[in-house]
Amino acid sequence: MERINNLNWFLTTKNNEHIGVWVTKDGYIRHEFLPNGRYDEARGDIKSAYTGYYNRLGNHVEYLDDTGFVAEGDFKDGVFYHAGMVLYKESA
Repeated sequence: MERINNLNWFLTTKNNEHIGVWVTKDGYIRHEFLPNGRYDEARGDIKSAYTGYYNRLGNHVEYLDDTGFVAEGDFKDGVFYHAGMVLYKESA
């Protein structure tokens, strides 16, 4: 995982438009990509419902959750598609 984190750090510092909070239209899911290669997903009132590592290559993201499950998602035209959800970047 250390090698992935080093590669991920390089990728995210060079191409970081994904960094920040992505939210479903109803605001229930809040998915934050952190610049250190970690993510934090809140669901409703549950902060940090899911946390772990992510690795982005191009428009594709792969996850390794702290509990051991894996997932993936894709960015397309400024929208993030993940596990059947559609998320939009929260403006600052």
